[in-house]
Amino acid sequence: MTRVLDIVTAVIRDADGRMLLVRKRGTSTFMKPGGKRDAGEDDLTTLARELEEELGCRLIAAKLLGHFSAPAANEAGFTVQSATYLATVEGDIAPRAEIEELVWIDPAAPGGLRLAPLLTEQVLPVLLEIA
Repeated sequence: MTRVLDIVTAVIRDADGRMLLVRKRGTSTFMKPGGKRDAGEDDLTTLARELEEELGCRLIAAKLLGHFSAPAANEAGFTVQSATYLATVEGDIAPRAEIEELVWIDPAAPGGLRLAPLLTEQVLPVLLEIA
């Protein structure tokens, strides 16, 4: 039986088209910011709360990019299912809560970083199609 983590994540891009990734404390894998829903939360409420908690920024707009599924990066034996949004935020972005590191990558050439399977297998190919 597969255990599933149901999350909401954001693709945040800067003026140069780079994408923001985060690395949680105690891990080595970079992924999109976001997280699990609290009881009764819809996608955008979850996303706004997670971005404030993790990055200190405010969600001002979001458009659904898609629903994706892949093996979880940091939880062995789990599959992650993500509602992923193209998000516009405001405020100074900085690592907070469990976030240890932030990086901005070119989605077409992410470099040698260790990236979450959901990102490499599903989200980046979709981003490159719409770019």
